[in-house]
Amino acid sequence: MEDIKKEHLQKGLKERHVNLIAIGGSVGIGLFLASGNAIAMSGPCLLLSYVIGTFFMYLIMRALGEVTVEYPMAGSFSAYAHKFISPFAGFAIGWSYWFMWIMICMAQITSIGIYCNFWWPNLHQWIPALASLVWLTSMNLFNVKIFGEFEFWFAILKVAIIVAFILAGISIIAFGLGNGWKAIGISNLYKLKGGFVPFGFYGILMAFIFSMFSFIGVEFVGIIAGETKVPKKTIPAAINKVVPSISLLYMGPLFVIMCLYPWLNLQGDGVGESVFVTAFMSLGIKKAALVLNFIVILASLSACSSGIFTNGRMLYNLALNNQAPKFLANLSSSKTPVNAVLFSSFVSLMGVFLNYFMPKTLFMALRNSTTSIALLTWGGIVAVQMYARRSMVSENISNLKYPMPFYPYSNYLIFGALILIFVTLAIDKVTRVSAILCPLWLVFLYAVYKLFVKKNNMKTI
Repeated sequence: MEDIKKEHLQKGLKERHVNLIAIGGSVGIGLFLASGNAIAMSGPCLLLSYVIGTFFMYLIMRALGEVTVEYPMAGSFSAYAHKFISPFAGFAIGWSYWFMWIMICMAQITSIGIYCNFWWPNLHQWIPALASLVWLTSMNLFNVKIFGEFEFWFAILKVAIIVAFILAGISIIAFGLGNGWKAIGISNLYKLKGGFVPFGFYGILMAFIFSMFSFIGVEFVGIIAGETKVPKKTIPAAINKVVPSISLLYMGPLFVIMCLYPWLNLQGDGVGESVFVTAFMSLGIKKAALVLNFIVILASLSACSSGIFTNGRMLYNLALNNQAPKFLANLSSSKTPVNAVLFSSFVSLMGVFLNYFMPKTLFMALRNSTTSIALLTWGGIVAVQMYARRSMVSENISNLKYPMPFYPYSNYLIFGALILIFVTLAIDKVTRVSAILCPLWLVFLYAVYKLFVKKNNMKTI
């Protein structure tokens, strides 16, 4: 078992910060921009698949929660993999997760450019992308308490607007609000071609995969543990609330939009305006479309901000353990890993240049590149919990504050689901490239580890 270095970050976050920031980091482009593809591939059964996806994601988070409560630190599952599996495992998971969030941040700022084109069609997409990245990076340079307050109110505004949208939609569906008090009902969910499950098992499987990827970012609960005041209380409470909350915040709007507008007409390619905006424009409710466009921009800003925070902390911990350049471990006077944050945003700046050269195809390319790495991260989390549990004596196991339920059978169930998703990604022609690149990425990381990390201990980088 390898030792991991002690962190010196400021512990300024409370339970309310953790809950809302984790939600804010997860509810973004997956709902508002990419949901058109999900609806096209699965139809209304997408709603049912969210129930299944929520169950599996909750188990993954319980695995993370068991270890995090015992060892709260910003390096989270990367640091735990270093300690309980091997230094290379920590290196691979940490850099993979960092790379995934770089891609996500690029996708988020790309989506902001796309949304701004709804209001200003002639505005170059890279301009709002650059402005967003600069602003969000500057917010991440403050001490964690100020950042936590900013993100808390940022996320709570987003959640409040989404809840208001759900309630307004249900009023239209059930009571006919704004439709001459003629209830629209839910017939669009089962009366259209193919019924509730129009594409059979394949549709359910694709919907399940989309629902799982909607939860990317919920691992933020583990990352932020190192800066919370009372992690043994905060982390279990956050996991119990955040996963079902994110599920409802996805299911609610999707339920409303598929009831109000025929899902067969909601098929999108993921590179235009939000499917929600498209639907309301088609229904003639232009004011609602304008408000929704504001919501989706807010969602992407919040998610990108969480991503910048996550990347800064992950690089900081890797540097502490001599698995990243040492200058990335430097802290500001407010105990913020400023170098790690700035370096991550500098790499994300590539997304601004790509927005200039390939604005039409960038979003889908970035979104597909994160899928396999997300599976690698989740599989690593479950493996870490198993290794950590095996390293404990029986007395310590009985004293666990937040144990993984149904261990080890729940672990095997998760591994089975992740393998099924990976095989499906490899078969599907759209996501096949991501599945192929994943093992190549691991080979690349292993080569870097052997050449630089293990040999030189990162001192020459």
